[in-house]
Amino acid sequence: MEFHWKTRHLDLEQTLESGQCFRWKRQDDGSYNGISGRHILHIRQCEDGVILETRDKSENDYWLDYFDSQTDYGRIIERFSADNTLKAAAEENRGIRILRQEPFETLISFIISQNNNIPRIKGIISRLCDCFGDEISGKYGVFRTFPTAERIAALSPDDLSPLRAGFRVRYILDAAQKVSSGIVDLEIINDMSLDDGREYLKKITGVGDKVADCVLLFAYHKIDAFPSDVWIKRITAEYYADGLPECLEGYRGIAQQYLYEYFRKMTVPENSAGTDKTSERKEKALI
Repeated sequence: MEFHWKTRHLDLEQTLESGQCFRWKRQDDGSYNGISGRHILHIRQCEDGVILETRDKSENDYWLDYFDSQTDYGRIIERFSADNTLKAAAEENRGIRILRQEPFETLISFIISQNNNIPRIKGIISRLCDCFGDEISGKYGVFRTFPTAERIAALSPDDLSPLRAGFRVRYILDAAQKVSSGIVDLEIINDMSLDDGREYLKKITGVGDKVADCVLLFAYHKIDAFPSDVWIKRITAEYYADGLPECLEGYRGIAQQYLYEYFRKMTVPENSAGTDKTSERKEKALI
């Protein structure tokens, strides 16, 4: 079942390759296949938006919510134009949207992300799903669900050794056990404040401020959460040493994604041949 969503503010590559999700698979034609919960999607870019292909029309609402269709990103980008650095970052990455992902999958994914790189994160998550998820077949192949907290909680460290997740295995098991036992109730976080949600998630071994903020932003749509990794710390130290500008208030998580992508792509050294993209972007940001 195909559904045409007309939008100026969803670029699939910018959104699905931005470090907020790890299970989407890019196809040779630039489209993507993905699964969330037990919902399968094939999605492709078109001139005026995207085409979503689901197994059933009833799944359209799920995916529109997943891609945060109700948020007016144009208005947010306009708000950010009050700050020159953020204006440049938002204009270049205006196709990024904050995904509304399944909470338990997001929690485990960002526990795995600690001190890790994206290819390795994807590999560990893929092996976790292949070993312990359910198989679902669709038009575009065979997919694996993300295993439930109950399924993982019943496992031992030896059971998880094929993941090659290292020290993170202990954290994965602790999270699954606390969620499956009810010590941590992921449902009630929806109604918590940002600060309360962060402290609540930190009851899980291995979850600190950064992982908690990623979960709150990418699963619960608490869009003022501001996950701070090495990139963001560098950016704030150089551009916002006196504090974040007022125009970010209430939308700091969206601003963080724009800034992260903008400066992460600055990979051409100043002494290399050709155009210095880093210098170009810094000049643009300071105009």
